[in-house]
Amino acid sequence: MYYKTVNDYNKERFGCKVYKLSLDGGFTCPNRDGTLGKDGCIFCSGSNEFAEKSCSTMEEQLLKAKNRVEHKNKNGKYVAYFQSFTNTYAPVSHLKALFYEAIKPDYIVGLSIGTRPDCLEQEKIELLKEINKIKPVSVELGLQTVHDKTAEYIRRGYKTQVYFDAVSRLKQAGIEVVTHVIIGLPDESKEMIKETVRQVVKAGSDGIKFHLLHVIRGTDLEKEYNQGKIKVLSLKEYAEILKECIALLPYETVVHRITGDGDKRTLAAPLWSADKKAVLNYLNEYLKT
Repeated sequence: MYYKTVNDYNKERFGCKVYKLSLDGGFTCPNRDGTLGKDGCIFCSGSNEFAEKSCSTMEEQLLKAKNRVEHKNKNGKYVAYFQSFTNTYAPVSHLKALFYEAIKPDYIVGLSIGTRPDCLEQEKIELLKEINKIKPVSVELGLQTVHDKTAEYIRRGYKTQVYFDAVSRLKQAGIEVVTHVIIGLPDESKEMIKETVRQVVKAGSDGIKFHLLHVIRGTDLEKEYNQGKIKVLSLKEYAEILKECIALLPYETVVHRITGDGDKRTLAAPLWSADKKAVLNYLNEYLKT
């Protein structure tokens, strides 16, 4: 089965391998600061072990992140990736200073911003449009599912129509959109998951990130899991659903991820997902059949 990987896409676009430098902009989330809630999504641990922390400046963060991976990226390029929490959840003046600082180094060829669709007021999209004229900007939206009943259960905090509206306005501004989808959410059938993928494609998302539902210790999802209220997928089940989802994607849709990374130190289930290399090898082989 052919699909366009992010590595293929980056080589076409930049002519080389591209690594994301995961950054912490010091943001919170309306689902955690009391605006929409205080506990976050049901599966969220509230941390990001991948972003660089304890740095006094954005320049220091970038260099620290770059130094950590450059041995794997000889002659490659880098994208500044604001990953932790909701990275447009701040006044435009603050976002402008932060994002312009992040794209300043010559070794940075683009800006990637993870955020929520309900935190993309038009003035923020105009800022991203402005930056996009200097270096390419992509926005990653945490949709997870198009089914509002599931969204309420996981405490996503916004209706699916908000996602469609955000994608439409981002596309009108010429900004690339990547959508996060979780496979294995409680009570979602294979057909429901596939419908989410169909709607993501219909909305015009340029790329997609597939995630396995991880149960992380200390989350409300773990409580549900321990009480036997939810089950997790086997590797074979996940691979089967993933393959059917990828088959729904147009040729031009970029697959940025075929499964997510769970922190081994806090992973409660499924434990098979802790062996990232083995999982990726299995999935890649399965997708070839």
